[in-house]
Amino acid sequence: MTAATATAKYDGTGAFPEAEPAARAPRQRGMQVAVTMILVAGPFVGLVIALWMLWGRGVGLADIGLAVFFYLLTGFGVTVGFHRCLTHRSFTARPALRVALAIAGSMSFEGDVITWTATHRRHHAFTDRPGDPHSPYRFGTGPVGQLRGLAHAHVGWLFGSDPIPTSPQRYAPDLLADRSMQRVSSAFPALCVASLALPAAIGWALGAGSARAALLALLWAGLVRIFLLQHVTWSVNSLCHLLGNRPFTTRRHDRATNLWPLAVLSLGESWHNTHHSDPACARHGVDRGQIDLSAGLIRMFERAGWVSGVRWPSAARLERRRRLPVDVAAQVPGRSPVLTPAPDGAARATST
Repeated sequence: MTAATATAKYDGTGAFPEAEPAARAPRQRGMQVAVTMILVAGPFVGLVIALWMLWGRGVGLADIGLAVFFYLLTGFGVTVGFHRCLTHRSFTARPALRVALAIAGSMSFEGDVITWTATHRRHHAFTDRPGDPHSPYRFGTGPVGQLRGLAHAHVGWLFGSDPIPTSPQRYAPDLLADRSMQRVSSAFPALCVASLALPAAIGWALGAGSARAALLALLWAGLVRIFLLQHVTWSVNSLCHLLGNRPFTTRRHDRATNLWPLAVLSLGESWHNTHHSDPACARHGVDRGQIDLSAGLIRMFERAGWVSGVRWPSAARLERRRRLPVDVAAQVPGRSPVLTPAPDGAARATST
């Protein structure tokens, strides 16, 4: 059964009809799990060690400053580079900036640039229905299914439970044809090493050659920073399809939400309902008081002449997609609309 066939049988409430799993050699499967374990468990181990070293000693301002710097560097690499520039083409960046953003995003330990882009484009093609690689609705909308789905959408999908692996040839042919992106993608392992080595080297230099200073910088500005950024990104995949509000219409079955508590840490990515309503828009936080640091950086790049063709939101486009007041009145009081999937046709369909 293909993803398209499974989608045709999906009723919006039950578990996804399973597609036929792709044949993969045991060795290939084992290698994928091992690499994923290193990328996911490594930062967690670093967090545990950092907390142990912190106990009764405190953490220095230099380590905090380095952690914030590398969080913003790699975080904007993901949100502005991987996501808004390369995946959705919300703006056109100069070649050097495009490569720099791809390098910064690759240092986040979230996968190489081509695979990340292909996976995210597939997510938009099949949001919250069969074919979505990380939907929290994969196991249904009941309490047990939602808990399983939450774990799957947050981190479980990384371990290869998807019956149909994402094809870069299908979802990211433009990046496969781009030699600079091919080089950045191939350099992913080296960039992961650099993501840890640079904080350690800077900590060593600031600590006058102290091995302890280098270790603390490695832990806080390296592993702990990676751990936090990974889980913020994965929370957009999981929590931002379960909790929050949906002020804008999306396609059938798409239950992306706006979740304000994650706005700052996600650099604006948690205005997820707005994004799914208009994926190519460069700004996700479009209403008053909605913080979107990634959009602010894109604006700075635009003023500096480093990017062009930015697709900023327009009032007319927003109002076409905004839910009518009657939609809000029709919701069950005190219950988020995403917890009970809307029936077919309950919201206006929009194109992406």
